[in-house]
Amino acid sequence: MKKSRRSFLKVAGVSALGIGVAPAIKAVAASSAHAAAEATKTKNPEALTAKRWGMVIDTNKLNDEVAAKIVEACRKTHNVPDFHHEPDPEKFPKNRPVNQKQEVKWIWEEHFHNAFPDKEDEFLAEKFKNLPFLVTCNHCKNAPCVQACPTQATFKRDDGIVLMDFHRCIGCRFCMAACPFGSRSFNFRDPRPFIDEVNPDFPTRTKGVVEKCNLCAERLAKGLQPACVEVSEGAITVGDLEDPNSEVRALLNEKYSIRRKQELGTEPSVYYIM
Repeated sequence: MKKSRRSFLKVAGVSALGIGVAPAIKAVAASSAHAAAEATKTKNPEALTAKRWGMVIDTNKLNDEVAAKIVEACRKTHNVPDFHHEPDPEKFPKNRPVNQKQEVKWIWEEHFHNAFPDKEDEFLAEKFKNLPFLVTCNHCKNAPCVQACPTQATFKRDDGIVLMDFHRCIGCRFCMAACPFGSRSFNFRDPRPFIDEVNPDFPTRTKGVVEKCNLCAERLAKGLQPACVEVSEGAITVGDLEDPNSEVRALLNEKYSIRRKQELGTEPSVYYIM
């Protein structure tokens, strides 16, 4: 395994220098990426399906308490480490102090001017300055992270969900550089000591791996709504953007919404009702 990982790092480094080995990388990665995509499919008749999954966040229904519940539900469901406290020194005596800039985030609160820098203006309504805007992976229709990944560890399903194969990630962070939304996190250290209670239904990650929101693909496959939706008290809705009769389309038809950095052409699948 170590030899294989080292080989991939060498290949990725050469690719970054522009020496033209991209075809070789794609050839090596294609079969495994295809296998990963196949593994995400399900034959469960109760599975929730869509032609293109999307998310609508109603900012009028958000407050600090609801936002905190959403972040915590996501963290517990997907074993996202919490670096705001030190692990038990008796269990993990070798852990060094944590750099908070290395925090791992799937969905988190952000200020309006950081989430929507292109929509800031001199007379912005005061309520927007104080709202807890929740940001996450936008599962873009034209996802630049997918194009940047040299091993296809990041890939997009036919239903629009952008997923990661953690076992194929070589930690090059090309996807992080390509994402204009800062929606990916890198594990600079072993995240496991910082998980209070491990959810056995979802894999933990390792040092040197990138991770991000997966739109609760594993829950959708079981016929369950995403964890964030269940605790959002109506603030988050997930559904099929291409189905004119879906709940998300009804919300978008009735309410004014915006998306992050639309001018970049990535076509985000996350909408914010204002």
